Amino acid sequence: MSLPTPTPTARAVVTGASSGIGEALATDLAGRGHSLILVARRGDVMEKLAAQLRERHGVDVEVRACDLSDRDQRAPLVDELSTREISILCNNAGIATFGPVAELDAGYERAQVELNAVAVHDLTLAVLPGMVERRSGGILMVGSAAGNMPIPNNATYAATKAFVNTFSESLRGELKGTGVNVTLLAPGPVRTETPDPAEASIVDKLVPDFLWISSEYTAKVSLDALADNKMRIVPGIISKAMSTAGQYSPRAVVAPIVGTFYRKLGG
Repeated sequence: MSLPTPTPTARAVVTGASSGIGEALATDLAGRGHSLILVARRGDVMEKLAAQLRERHGVDVEVRACDLSDRDQRAPLVDELSTREISILCNNAGIATFGPVAELDAGYERAQVELNAVAVHDLTLAVLPGMVERRSGGILMVGSAAGNMPIPNNATYAATKAFVNTFSESLRGELKGTGVNVTLLAPGPVRTETPDPAEASIVDKLVPDFLWISSEYTAKVSLDALADNKMRIVPGIISKAMSTAGQYSPRAVVAPIVGTFYRKLGG
């Protein structure tokens, strides 16, 4: 199996395309000849990326500035994608919070659920009928090893990624033999650039350099895995360790250990 063949009318959709893994996925897909629809809040940043990709790779690139956590903003995009020839969907956009959920902003926690889970569901359902009808398509779900276990002080994020992980692998079973590939990406810490020591985040300080992976590497291995219709791709030492711990270790043992680390991330 492989990725759908690029055509003049088909588009690969990448959410969270303004930075990080999303930007790297868009760049890699353009290098493979796919025309794109880039989705994120920062339209100005995506316009610059779109211009670069058009010039370097000769592909068409459309930009949709949209806050996917907002249902009113998301609805027109969902309607549009349901009528377009979408060959690949990369559900990449997501946010995370750290700390006791009772102490966090309730509105932001709800937005996190909307973005990380509900928007993923909405966009997938929008493009899926067309893919099945054409018997061709690829859906890359960006889940997380965090979705394999309970994580105190990261409760909303872990719960939303548990949804993505399970939805992805369940959907894959339903689509067997349809020509539509579904792959779950569960990455560890991904670094887009070397941080200034004076501006390094708590995550940068707690996670050693050798455990980070690049967004470019993550994008390449993810799209290669999607082309091969692999169920799950887990790049990075931390994500592999968390996946193993989540599957084989008693939750009552793992949760306090992991929760202590995530408490530090919350400051």
